[in-house]
Amino acid sequence: MPDKGLGQLGDGLLLCAVVVYALAMLGYAAEQASSGARRRVTSVRAASSVLVGSGPPVTVPAETVTVQAPSRAGRAAFVLTCAGWIVHLTSIVLRGFAAHRVPWGNMYEFSSAAAFVAVTAFLGMVVRGRIDRALGAFVMLPVVLYLGLASSLLYTAAGPLVPALNSYWIKIHVAAAILASGSFLLSGVVALLYLLRSRFDVRPTARFPVSLGRQLPTAAALDRMSYTIIAFAFPVWTFAIIAGAIWAESAWGRYWGWDPKETWSFITWVLYAGYLHARATAGWKGRKAAWVAVAAAGALVVDYYVVNIFVVGLHSYA
Repeated sequence: MPDKGLGQLGDGLLLCAVVVYALAMLGYAAEQASSGARRRVTSVRAASSVLVGSGPPVTVPAETVTVQAPSRAGRAAFVLTCAGWIVHLTSIVLRGFAAHRVPWGNMYEFSSAAAFVAVTAFLGMVVRGRIDRALGAFVMLPVVLYLGLASSLLYTAAGPLVPALNSYWIKIHVAAAILASGSFLLSGVVALLYLLRSRFDVRPTARFPVSLGRQLPTAAALDRMSYTIIAFAFPVWTFAIIAGAIWAESAWGRYWGWDPKETWSFITWVLYAGYLHARATAGWKGRKAAWVAVAAAGALVVDYYVVNIFVVGLHSYA
């Protein structure tokens, strides 16, 4: 029997995590808004004279560098993100103990786990210097919306798995799908930010929202971030589809039947495969690649929300 007390505690902690993530988002936004005022110039080398060949000494002017002063709002936002991550992880663990199973047996739990993966990937890349902390506001916004949607419209009380999902394959297939989906969520955000930044580079006097590009990393850096995340997530998504096909053969007696869920999972796979193939062979970078990444992220949203909720198929129980 499900433990209702633990389940309610886990649900409450998830709501707390959403609030903490929202506060972190505001902190990152404050850091973005004040970034222009926090710039200062610091001299790092005095003027000197050097010999060039047999000629007279050449005076080298003092070297200066523009330094971004630390932001209290940004540091506080990062700490809040880490705190929200801990609370979020605790809510997922409690959900599993309450239901006596893996904590990703329905859309509510899947959404929570996928958002957790996105936040984990963001924190990990910030710590490793792979992604700018200033992007936190743009990452936290879809995470907060994602979890808010899950808590309000997709909520399901802790309980046993439906019979169709009661298989050890849920620990393999769905776990891989969660890991890939959370990573693709982050890559989609970065791809959209690339399009924003590249548009700002062309029209620096444009109004909101293009003006937001002023505070973003360079377009080239955003392009590399998006590619790195997709290059990691694509093999995981491929494995998830293969594992799902094996599970389908065990459950329904066939590996593939073009069920709506299978079809849109394949469409998503084709789009991300096309993205990686185009970059490797045709040298696609920049706006073309970013639009493909955005289209693939859109297909993933259709695959998860539209197909699961509005389309009748073998996966309708999800």
